[in-house]
Formats: sequence, C-alpha cells, structure tokens
Amino acid sequence: MNPVLSQMTPFIVMEVLEKAKMMEKGGLHIIHLEVGEPDFNVPECVSTASHLAIEQGCTHYTHSMGDMALRETIVKFYQNEYGVKVEPECIMVTSGSSPAILMTLMTLCGVNDEVLISNPCYPCYRNFILACHALPVEVPLSAKNGFQFEINDVLKARSLHTRAIIINSPMNPCGTLIADEVFQQLVASGIPIISDEIYHGLVYQGKARSILEFTSEAFVISGFSKRFAMTGLRLGYLIAPKRYIRHLQILQQNLFICAPSIAQKAAIAALNDASNEVDAMRKVYNERRIYMLTRLKTMGFEIEAEPQGAFYIFANACRFTCDSYRFAFDVLEHAHVGITPGIDFGSRGEGFVRFSYANSMTNIMEGMNRLENYLKTL
Repeated sequence: MNPVLSQMTPFIVMEVLEKAKMMEKGGLHIIHLEVGEPDFNVPECVSTASHLAIEQGCTHYTHSMGDMALRETIVKFYQNEYGVKVEPECIMVTSGSSPAILMTLMTLCGVNDEVLISNPCYPCYRNFILACHALPVEVPLSAKNGFQFEINDVLKARSLHTRAIIINSPMNPCGTLIADEVFQQLVASGIPIISDEIYHGLVYQGKARSILEFTSEAFVISGFSKRFAMTGLRLGYLIAPKRYIRHLQILQQNLFICAPSIAQKAAIAALNDASNEVDAMRKVYNERRIYMLTRLKTMGFEIEAEPQGAFYIFANACRFTCDSYRFAFDVLEHAHVGITPGIDFGSRGEGFVRFSYANSMTNIMEGMNRLENYLKTL
C-alpha cells in the first residue's frame, strides 16, 4: 500500500453525514446542518440546456481543455464580474473543482516540496498535497483577526521548498473574505498563489475579489457547484498562467480525458441566463444566515468572525466542549442534528463547530430548537 495513504485523514463531515444516513434508515428524522451543498434545484435554464444537449446528441468527448464556447463564455464572465482579461487558452474545464486543485498541485510540486495552507482550512487541501507526495505546511489563523492571513506568519512558514500557497475566499469553514491588503501582501511575497474561488457569487457583505484582480501570475480554482447549485453535474475550471497550460492539459488528457459534455452546455446557460435565480438564492441564504447567527448567539456560541459569504457559520463552542469531534457526534446522537466538528478543519479548529445554512428555513428553525434543547441537558 502507498505509505502516503496512512498520512491522509478522513473527511470527518462525510463521516457525520454517513452516520446520519444510517440513523435515517433506522427511522429517525435528522436535520442536516453539516453538509456544504446547496439545497436548491439547478436554475431552469440549466435544466433546459441539459435536456437540449441530450436531445441534440452532445454526449461525446469534448476538447480536453473544454468546449471553446464555454471557455469564451468564462472569458466574458471574468471581464464583466472582475474587470480582468483572461485568454480562453488559459482556461481548462474540469470535472468539478477537485481535479483542478489536484492537477495544479501535481504541476507545481515534486516529492517533499511544500505548500502553505491555512489552519483552519478546507480539510481536503492537506490530502491533495499529500497525494502529490508534497508536504502541507500550516499558517495559523485566528478568529480574533477575522481568520485573515498575517503576512509575517506566511513568511515565517515559507522555505526554499515552498512551491505555492492555497487561499480560499469566501472561506470554508468560516465564510470570511480575504481583505484587499492581504491579497496585495500575498502577491508581493512572490509565493505562487492557488486561489480557490468556488464560493464566489454567494457573498452577503462586501465583495469577493478574484486573485486575478491583483496579479495574472496565479492559479484560480472555481466552478458551478455552489453559485449555481450544480453539485451533481460535476463541473469546475482552472485558470492558469499560459506557460503551465500544456503540462496541465497532458494531465487532464491522461487522468480525466475531459469534463462532462452535457454539464458544459448547461454551464454556458448558467453563466448567460441564471443571474436572477442566483440573486434569489443568495437572498434566501442571507435570511438563513441572519436567523442562524441570532439563534446561535442566544444559545451561547461565540462568533468572533461573522460569515460574509459561502453558507457556513464557524462558531466557538468552548463553552460547551473541548472535544468538537465527540460533541458533534453527541449532538447527532441525542439531538438528531448533523453539524461538523471544527477539528475537521485543522488543530486550530478545535473548540469550534461548523453549521451549514444550505437547508430550508423550516429545517434550520427545527434544528436550532433541537440544539437549544440539547444544550439545556449539558
């Protein structure tokens, strides 16, 4: 067995979800506040385009880099959304954002090279890095500082073996946005930046900035799962400096061949015609965000960095527990509410729990009532 596998950690939120599904099979009603998946159906234009693609026989391989019509639509989107010019030859469409992250790391890293990640952060980053036989190096973040990178901590973590830093804004698990001055400091550091922008479009306070507004020498990871509620269509994309594109294309050809053809047709429709439905989804998410923040604070959770985007609240639960893993499974067992333990996101997530408001207001209200009753038993 590959020894790297022994270093990888499980994705704990999936273990919570799997336990919850088993409980549901036993007849229990579980409120899911653990998973980060939109509860909305795809926009109508996406559904229509998907059906049309099948009827027209668009069910074959596409160019390994992606349908040129989609790449050109992404170019227009970046010009309108961020005011930046991207060449279609620098865009590679992928089967979700995860392959884009993996292939970027495979392109940049060799054995025992280092990649900087935040602590806390999306837990799969660490395992992607390990899968490339590289080493994750953690940069500590603090709730008191709004989970912003401190440039001195970044520079302290950097070494001669550093090949990249992964950033995420809006951030999973806490929903915060990276400040403009932090973007500028990271660019000035000279460390290659991999910017995960998958939650762009789901912002309620402030504005999500693309790394491409600050430099063209960066790797952007994004996709259609969150903004357009297209998780099952498995479509993402990567924007990279031109000198890396041929290497990335070779990886894509060998590992994945191409992204799903039907999903690519649907994505064109999403970018062109789904803005009104995205606005409506964002409004609903914000209503849920405000409600959940109020209820959690009333229960005694401390939320030092309120979420500005995505659909998560990262709440300090130290008043109730010093073991977030045990606490999350206890809440599931006794309150029948799924939540994610903070330890899933790194050692500095211990003492926190993540709540997702990607669920109906009816379910969120019921989940909050169950949680409040549970806390009274402690």
